[in-house]
Amino acid sequence: MSETAERRRGGLLGFLRDLLIILVVAFLISFLLKTFLVRSFYIPSGSMEQTLQVNDRILVNQLVPDVVGVERGDIVVFQDPGGWLYPKAMATTPTSFEKVLQAVGLAADTTHDYVVKRVIGVGGDRVTCCDANGRIEVNGVPLNEPYIVIPEGKTKASEIDFDVTVPEGSVWVLGDNRYASKDSRYNQDQPGKGFVSESEIVGRAFLLNWPLDHFGWLGRPDATFTGVEEARAQ
Repeated sequence: MSETAERRRGGLLGFLRDLLIILVVAFLISFLLKTFLVRSFYIPSGSMEQTLQVNDRILVNQLVPDVVGVERGDIVVFQDPGGWLYPKAMATTPTSFEKVLQAVGLAADTTHDYVVKRVIGVGGDRVTCCDANGRIEVNGVPLNEPYIVIPEGKTKASEIDFDVTVPEGSVWVLGDNRYASKDSRYNQDQPGKGFVSESEIVGRAFLLNWPLDHFGWLGRPDATFTGVEEARAQ
């Protein structure tokens, strides 16, 4: 073999070696991010419309709530407390390749074990529905919720009336598509009485990253909850 051919072979092997190292490092970084910081989920239903559409992909900050506290207005992903979801037979079944990508954080989690809703009340809050104008109240403060969907002909923010006090370490959650969301209101007969323990929360959704025409930050509507914390202290 000529010297030129040997150099070419050595260059090709070196390129393949470097490429392999880059791929291994990329997979390792992705796995660590998925395990400790950021995780991707897809939206299987219309319960959070119009904020989130069916088949949207979101990124979730896993530092919430263990490092950063969960707050009213946060969109959170949590494990099914039991009985919230439809039968698993309706779940999307990923291929073997998709399972590998999900394991290392390179694909959105499509397992049928998680729920996405908006936090309306945190531990110690009294959440009621509804006032004379059809608004939900938290600690006696009526909420103006610009993100919710209410069908034509309806005026109340919830079809179901309720009056609950959220236990410490738990949250009360509702879907933005209020008349098409199986949320805390509809699970009060379950063992958790409709409350979601903070220990079951995977994290807070902060970015809608797919499809690109839906791309955007998922902020917190702080103005909606103005005065709620102060009212609880009274």
